[in-house]
Amino acid sequence: MEPFRANVPDVVLADLRERLAGTRWPEPVAGVGWSEGVDQAWLRRVVAHWESRFDWRVQEARLNALPQFMVTVDGARIHCIHMKGRGPRPVPLVITHGWPGSVFEMLRIVPLLADPAAHGGSPQDAFDVVVPSIPGYGFSDRPTSPGMSSSAVADLWIGLMERLGYPRFAAQGGDWGAAISTWAARNAPDRVLALHLNYIPGSFRPWVEGEAMLSTEERAFLGDKAAWLDEEGAYGHLQATRPGTLGFALTDSPVGLAAWILEKVRTWSDCDGDVEGRFSLDELLANVTLYWVTNTAASSIRLYRESKLTPLQLGPGERIRVPMGFARFPLEAPSPPRRWAERGYDVRRWTEMPRGGHFAAWEEPELLAQDIREFFHPLR
Repeated sequence: MEPFRANVPDVVLADLRERLAGTRWPEPVAGVGWSEGVDQAWLRRVVAHWESRFDWRVQEARLNALPQFMVTVDGARIHCIHMKGRGPRPVPLVITHGWPGSVFEMLRIVPLLADPAAHGGSPQDAFDVVVPSIPGYGFSDRPTSPGMSSSAVADLWIGLMERLGYPRFAAQGGDWGAAISTWAARNAPDRVLALHLNYIPGSFRPWVEGEAMLSTEERAFLGDKAAWLDEEGAYGHLQATRPGTLGFALTDSPVGLAAWILEKVRTWSDCDGDVEGRFSLDELLANVTLYWVTNTAASSIRLYRESKLTPLQLGPGERIRVPMGFARFPLEAPSPPRRWAERGYDVRRWTEMPRGGHFAAWEEPELLAQDIREFFHPLR
């Protein structure tokens, strides 16, 4: 385990600015706005800010303000934030990001969980917070061979937490973080104290003996999910089937990468179409720039391909047997009813949040941190 500080070489940042300055723009189509993807006028303004006003060093400093380490697990170097809790008996908690996010999503929630007394909470609810970068994301190693699915990442997390001194730990996540946390509980239920999720994994399928066993609410959810995938799911289908082809474009064009990521952040967050009303341009670009400077655009989307080959589907009588708490944010992609989750999870807490979307820790860190603290309080 080695201490780590982000320090991207100047030459990488200079190359980024040159590429931004030399962007070749497509011919705009009048009147389409956001209806066919990113609005070009908005993206031009974002790129102008990225080229001339965005300061990566400021964002590096935000990241470096938290303790970070590089930990080798089964030959893979894993980057993680590791902040010890301030309280009598902190619970070890691994929080996992998703796509198109990164550890930048978690910067505000980490201190809320590690030092709750400094943020209106009780020191009794402190956590030792671990926020790893998924392999192929950020500063973690990029996988060079097939097989790095969400299940495989979960096994790495079990090894990571053991290396950090935690034979048992709690897990939390949304998006891929929800899948990875669930796989950790499925693969090693004796090692995972409990789960807290703000997303039910997209491939999650509990065992149901015939469609006739589903409730009206569950059938409506499956219909909503199918409609959402038809309208919004092209990105996921492409990343799960042809990540290699898409990877070339995202790796070579920073503007293409920004368009691919920022359109999703706007669509999936609770922003009512005004993404800058929810996040500053610098926040948005810090996340995109991390993908660029670490050359992880292609490696990150491979997780869709690998995980498609190992979906989270439960067999007859199988359940995720550790306690689970769920925070349902209203602007998340179609979330299942509680009955659907209870078919496969041991649901102990179910919270309907008043606001927020897909990027819960980024959008509403205080709401999410409070729900995490309350869920784990009786389990300590």
